Amino acid sequence: MSENILEISNLSKYFGGIAAVSDCSLNVKRGSITGIIGPNGSGKTTLFNLIAGNLKSSNGYVTFDEENITDVPSYELFSKGLLRTFQIAHEFTNLSVLENLMMVPGNQSGEKIMTALFKPGLVAQEEAVIKDKAKEVVNFLNLGHLSNELAGNLSGGQKKLLELGRTMMVDAKLVLLDEVGAGVNRTLLKDLGTAIEKLNREKGYTFCMIEHDMDFIGRLCDPVIVMAEGSVLFEGSVEEAKKDEKVIESYLGRGSKLKDTK
Repeated sequence: MSENILEISNLSKYFGGIAAVSDCSLNVKRGSITGIIGPNGSGKTTLFNLIAGNLKSSNGYVTFDEENITDVPSYELFSKGLLRTFQIAHEFTNLSVLENLMMVPGNQSGEKIMTALFKPGLVAQEEAVIKDKAKEVVNFLNLGHLSNELAGNLSGGQKKLLELGRTMMVDAKLVLLDEVGAGVNRTLLKDLGTAIEKLNREKGYTFCMIEHDMDFIGRLCDPVIVMAEGSVLFEGSVEEAKKDEKVIESYLGRGSKLKDTK
């Protein structure tokens, strides 16, 4: 088994002749929490969209768990254990927290009309198992007190925790986190960080995360990959990145100093 769960080789994406991602190559080690940072427009989100099958590449390839998944659509990657969250949470606003989680597992018996009509016992049994799993997830994320709350009524940070919970309803191998800390208050951000660490340590999840908060990245990520102009500029520890002249210049211009985001 390869030590890298994700390998990106010479990946590019052009929009009207402009390269959003340009000849990008990087690896994500199995069992790591890898951070991807860079100034706005550096290609981070486009890279995630290419990995997750939301965009088709112009050239290059993506290997996940030793399988070529270049341009494989997101619904197929979901079943393979590659999941992605979004900067803006995507919840079913009129369903409860528990119901949102119960919607995640695919190929449920209740989705088939004939099974629902003629094998209601099987459907009920399967739903009970899924509900028990959803209860475990909300308790793991300290959202048990909100199990029956409509997801649309949650705060921004609670919605991000719910998004993380969705990845726990299937056998995720790699989770792409797109600015999970955006718009989240410091208390809930700490809870999010704790949940990510626990999933990594106790459940064996590998994470690759885009984030602007250097404190949050510094707490969770090793290594950190810095992107600029669609390519990898630097890879190393957060502390090394803060001192690297190329990284500092990319973020703030020559002669500046890269500071933590508070």
